[in-house]
Amino acid sequence: MDYRIFPPDGILEARVVLPLSKSISNRALIINALTAGAAPLPEVAVCDDTDAMVSALEAESGTVNIGAAGTAMRFLTAYFAATTVRSEVIIDGSERMRQRPVGPLVEALRACGADIEYIGEEGFPPLRIRGQKLTGGDISIPASVSSQYISALLMVAPCMGRGLTLKLEGEIMSVPYIRMTLAMMKQRGAEVEFDERDGIVKVAPGGYDPSRPLPVEADWSAATFWYEIVALTAGWVTLAGGLKADSLQGDAAACGVFGRLGVSTSWEDVEDGDAELSGNPDADARLDMDMRDTPDMVQAVVVACAMLGTPFTLSGLDSLRIKETDRLEALRLELLKTGIAVEITTDVLKGITMSWDGFRHPITAAPEFDTYKDHRMAMAFAPVAIFIPGIVIRDAGVVGKSYPGYWDALREAGFEIEEV
Repeated sequence: MDYRIFPPDGILEARVVLPLSKSISNRALIINALTAGAAPLPEVAVCDDTDAMVSALEAESGTVNIGAAGTAMRFLTAYFAATTVRSEVIIDGSERMRQRPVGPLVEALRACGADIEYIGEEGFPPLRIRGQKLTGGDISIPASVSSQYISALLMVAPCMGRGLTLKLEGEIMSVPYIRMTLAMMKQRGAEVEFDERDGIVKVAPGGYDPSRPLPVEADWSAATFWYEIVALTAGWVTLAGGLKADSLQGDAAACGVFGRLGVSTSWEDVEDGDAELSGNPDADARLDMDMRDTPDMVQAVVVACAMLGTPFTLSGLDSLRIKETDRLEALRLELLKTGIAVEITTDVLKGITMSWDGFRHPITAAPEFDTYKDHRMAMAFAPVAIFIPGIVIRDAGVVGKSYPGYWDALREAGFEIEEV
């Protein structure tokens, strides 16, 4: 399914009901499954990723295929290794999933007593897991690749015989996601300590308390694409659905990041849980930022800068190489279709960096953007229609991974979308 997109007529003014947070939902599902005597969660995000998680947790067979859901692969690997809900599980995914590494997580789980073997290539899915109560203890894990490995270990740690003391080695990526995991564990009664300076996390044994609630917020990651739209239109958008200014989600940093691109955020004179976005002329002439704590925001920020003509240098992008696609290469290739050539370099201190000097080559036709089976590529490039009407987003249904209602929300905001 490919969509051709045209911008709204006149000034954009819309009210958007955001989906629930995929990140919080996936953690809530695992923690709830680990909580003896817990009732089913009242509400979680409705999207492909959480559907994969729910199906895997409810499956009765010994084989689980989670498709392209990377979070589910990491979290479920730890869950099945640390529980005895099934004597043996084979967990597999899409072809891209078989290229995404799980070695650091598997080695850490083995150090805690897990019985996991690789069925195919060493270090990658599929995996054969024989669940059992893990011993835990003192272990270490590289922290510079994916925070999901760390979150997966932490969530099962209260169920380990000795609990867990986890040493995070190297530069810690996506710290807000680790904080989110720990905050949700504490909501369910787990005893945790996080010394960020020394990179040590301690989790006491004892399990979770089923009497404690696990609320799910609206999705700040989805909100970033509306920030992008407001940055490009200088319009007004009210984000509804339970967004929190003091959110557990790292992408709440969108307020500050897009504030530098001319978007104001107001929590006053709107309903509780709503945020009002509006364009303003007070934008930076250039954007230089370390994005290691907010990797899911990068595509929206890059495309916004490119369309606004704002030169940028974004660093700390290492984890984007192992997402649904190599997001850095995907961005580079698709931006070329708009006449923009970004530069990708590696710095010893700053990690992988993407930069643009503000120069644009002319184009002769509306681009047709590939999405690489990546939901965020589709949502980041759709707003390009504001500057280049008639662009095409290929494989537009990929947004179902996190935000199935995205295209309907664009239509309600005044965008014209036609299938081609």
